[in-house]
Amino acid sequence: MSDDGLKANYRGVFDGRLGFGRKAAVLVIDFIRAYTTPGAAFYAPPVCEAVNQTVEVLALARQKNVPVIYTQVYYNKNGLDGGLFVQKVPVLRQLVAGEPLADIVPELPPAPDDVIVVKQYASAFFGTSLAATLTVLGVDTVILTGCSTSGCIRASAVDAMQYGFRPIVPRECVGDRRAEPHEASLFDIHSKYGDVVSKAEVLAYLEAL
Repeated sequence: MSDDGLKANYRGVFDGRLGFGRKAAVLVIDFIRAYTTPGAAFYAPPVCEAVNQTVEVLALARQKNVPVIYTQVYYNKNGLDGGLFVQKVPVLRQLVAGEPLADIVPELPPAPDDVIVVKQYASAFFGTSLAATLTVLGVDTVILTGCSTSGCIRASAVDAMQYGFRPIVPRECVGDRRAEPHEASLFDIHSKYGDVVSKAEVLAYLEAL
């Protein structure tokens, strides 16, 4: 099916928009050195570009006092807290405390007031305090940046919607290893779980606060 045919097939069924709510937070999901270090198993050049595109978003969010929340992935050295996920993707077991590849990328350093959530699975919400933190902050909209689009971004968008938060994904600020899963996941998120928008639209929203 052509791209036009696919869009026509979804029209009127999976083409609604949620829009921005009353208060947003920016989530920075797994922008860690494992994805931006050449030679590393997870290295993905499109993620490096997404990191660079996110710098401006975080700067404006902080200027407007919008909460910024990071996720990092850490496992025990025995990998038991990774369950079946590390059995499926054994290279994840590299991400332990003290491993430089598990560090947040230097281009997007957390500010003193930012929150860092540690997770072991794809979704930023699964097994973490994220939903409770957003609720206490009065947040109803999450702007998702990070990687990978087909993994942790998609899973987090689905869970965000299921927890009652509006997922907004600026397409320039997320990345994946390959264009095919990246584009398919953005299409799926925009069709069913949230809004995939341009970075410019997110910046305009933040600037207007």
